[in-house]
Formats: sequence, C-alpha cells, structure tokens
Amino acid sequence: MAGSDTAPFLSQADDPDDRPVPSTPGLPGSMANPKSGEPEVPDREGLQRITGLSPGHSALIVAVLCYINLLNYMDRFTVAGVLPDIEQFFNIGDSSSGLIQTVFISSYMVLAPVFGYLGDRYNRKYLMCGGIAFWSLVTLGSSFIPRERFWLLLLTRGLVGVGEASYSTIAPTLIADLFVADQRSRMLSVFYFAIPVGSGLGYIAGSKVKDVAGDWHWALRVTPGLGVVAVLLLFLVVREPPRGAVERRSDSPPLSPTSWWADLRALARNLIFGLITCLTGILGVGLGVEISRRLRRSNPRADPLVCAAGLLGSAPFLFLSLTCARGSIVATYIFIFIGETLLSMNWAIVADILLYVVIPTRRSTAEAFQIVLSHLLGDAGSPYLIGLISDRLRRGWPPSFLSEFRALQFSLMLCAFVGALGGAAFLGTAIFIEGDRHRAQLHVQGLLPEAGPADDQIVVPQRGRSTRVPVSSVLI
Repeated sequence: MAGSDTAPFLSQADDPDDRPVPSTPGLPGSMANPKSGEPEVPDREGLQRITGLSPGHSALIVAVLCYINLLNYMDRFTVAGVLPDIEQFFNIGDSSSGLIQTVFISSYMVLAPVFGYLGDRYNRKYLMCGGIAFWSLVTLGSSFIPRERFWLLLLTRGLVGVGEASYSTIAPTLIADLFVADQRSRMLSVFYFAIPVGSGLGYIAGSKVKDVAGDWHWALRVTPGLGVVAVLLLFLVVREPPRGAVERRSDSPPLSPTSWWADLRALARNLIFGLITCLTGILGVGLGVEISRRLRRSNPRADPLVCAAGLLGSAPFLFLSLTCARGSIVATYIFIFIGETLLSMNWAIVADILLYVVIPTRRSTAEAFQIVLSHLLGDAGSPYLIGLISDRLRRGWPPSFLSEFRALQFSLMLCAFVGALGGAAFLGTAIFIEGDRHRAQLHVQGLLPEAGPADDQIVVPQRGRSTRVPVSSVLI
C-alpha cells in the first residue's frame, strides 16, 4: 500500500492492484469471520493492513480535513462580518449585498455535481489541493477590487464556489475510506462539528480584523493565508486510500467506476428518502408561512404557536416511522412524509422571529449566534450522541444484524422526544414574543433609548436618595 499518490496528477486514484490483504485466521489484523451474506468489519489492525495507514496517521488526516472544513465556513461568514462596510464601499443596497451570497451558493450548487463526478474517478487529494489553492487566490484577489467594479466582486465570490465544491463533495469520502461502522460515524461527527465553529469564527474574524486594521479589505486576506497552510498540509499529510477497500470482502475484486449516467440511475433508486425530504421541505415551509400569516390577523403569538404545533405534531409521526421500519417500509415513508412536513413548518418562521425581535444593527450578530447554537445543539453533536447510545445498547445484546438494527432504532427515537421538547420551548416563547417584538420596534423608532453599560454609571446621592448617573456627568 505505498499509496496511490505516486500516480500522475488527476489520474485514476486507485491502482487496480490495490486490494485488501487476504486475512489469515489467527493472525493480528485479520477480519472476523462473518456469517454468510454479512459484511466483514475489520478491526483496527485490519484497517491498517488495508489502507496502509496507521490509526494515528488516519486520525491526523481527519484532523487536517477538519481544519480545512473549518476554514471553508470561516470564509463563508467572513463576508457577513464586514457586509455593512462592503455596502458602504461599493455604494450598494441590501438587494445587491444579498446577491453576493446568492452568486456564491448558486456556483457552489452547480459545481458540486461536477466535482462529485471527478472525485469518484480521479485522485481526490490533488483535486482538493487544486480547488483550495484556486479558492485562496480568488478570495485574496477579491480584496483588491476597486469600488467601481462591484460586478467583479460578484464574479470572484462565484469562483470561490469552485474551490468549496471541490472540497465539500470529496473530503467525506476520504473519511469513509479510512474508517468503518462506529469509527466512521465518530470521525464524521468531528468533521461536521467544524461547521458551527467555523461559521462563528468567520463572523468574529471578519469584524475583528476589520476593527484592528481599520480596513475591511484585510478581513478577506486572512483565510487565503490559512488556505496556503491547508494546501501544504493536504500535500504532506493526506494519503489517498483505496476506494471502498475497508468495506469489501477479502475475496471480492476492487471496485471500478461506472459511467455517470449509470451512477445517476443507481442513485435514483436510493433517493426515495431524499425526494421525500425535498418535497416535504417545500410543502412544510410554504404551509407554515401561510398558516402563520393567516393566524397573525387574530393572534399576535401566531409565529411561535405554529412552530410549536409543527414540532409537537411531527414527534409522534417520526416515532411511528421508526417503530414501523422493520414491518412496513411503505408505512415508514408515509409517516416520514407527514412528520417532515410538520417539522419543516418552522424554518422560515424562525428566521422571521429572529429578525423582528432584534434591532437592525445587531441582526447579523444574532444570525451568527443562531447558526452556531443551532448546529452546536443539533447536527454537530447529535450523530455522535446517537451512535454512542446505539453502542451502549448493543453491549448487552448478542451480536447480530437484528441487534444492530434495534439499537439504532431505539437511539433514533430520542429525536422524536427532543422534537417534543422543542415544541414546548416554542410554547414558552409565545409568552414573551409580543413584549420582545414591541421593545425592538420602540428601539428602532427611537422611543426606547438604550441605557449605557452599568460600568459607565455610578451611584451618587441626589435629593435625599441614591441615584445612578453617568460618570461623565460627575466629572463635568
């Protein structure tokens, strides 16, 4: 396993001769003899024999990939941290500044399938190196655009999508080829934990660098420098593992790539859950907004109440989808459809609530914290937690496919209960929503002046009683 990095640039990543070393019963690193029809699961030494990488080296590769994922999301939200300065510099309005993110996401969305095709057929390490180097150069170049060339800023943000698409579609597949089963779940949870952290750091870095340098352009010059470090780490640390070797049986031939159309046809047969999620997302968001809009006429607490109803209503259907998973796949999909539709009702409403209870000068900061907290309390740690619960449940059961299924089934049921707790939290929000919205409106209209920090005031005797007054008034 000298590694396929010796192959020419962008050549087929995996040598046809790269295949797992046949296991020998009784020798360290061999795979456990599975029952007929069940996949082999290699132990730690078995993984090292297959990938040619020590456990420490594999973990180091994941650490490098996490660093780059962190950098990706830092770059996305660095622009948000200096957006008011960008608007002032280019003399643009909210619609044009919103177009910056639209262009980036559109480019990222269109190019993701392209790099998905390349990542399945060519050397992933070199694809990522090239993409991140390109992204770093474009981001650095965007910091030198003159004020009369706003269209050029839009172009560079679109080109940034090239680099991010080259990484985001490929990096998880490297982790999949280094680890299996629960180890893979843990490593992926660490990898995606970089999303909320990177998002928050990007906003903080953008605003703070601008404050220190006195110029917002320098905020866009931080991540390119870190990108150079990322390319060096990729080149020096990351090794290209053979695709799918850790999941193949020892006597099966290496996997060979098929045509793109064959890939799409095969994926279409596995995408029922994905299609349900897309449809329920569209239906749920639209339904939630329309119901809330109609109820606002008679109930000012309509927004949090609709969110609460969606979460509380989705919990039993998601629970039923899990209980029916083994008995009827049709019933499972029906319950998932209903549950996800109800769950999706709160997405747009939550964003609206955040905006109308926060004054305009703090909304970007509020959005940043909302992103950090939602990921931190949600998809950042939940995969690891679900996997951990599943592992604990399986310890007391005899090893079998059914015990694995039951353990994961029971651990996923926790999500339904957490959803119900979220619904209860929205019911609590409904108690305070009117007062918070009213205070924000008064503040914007200048009818509710904000008191200065407590540290800027002191208590002095005035007309026979203690009164808190600004320090400046005493000094004068």
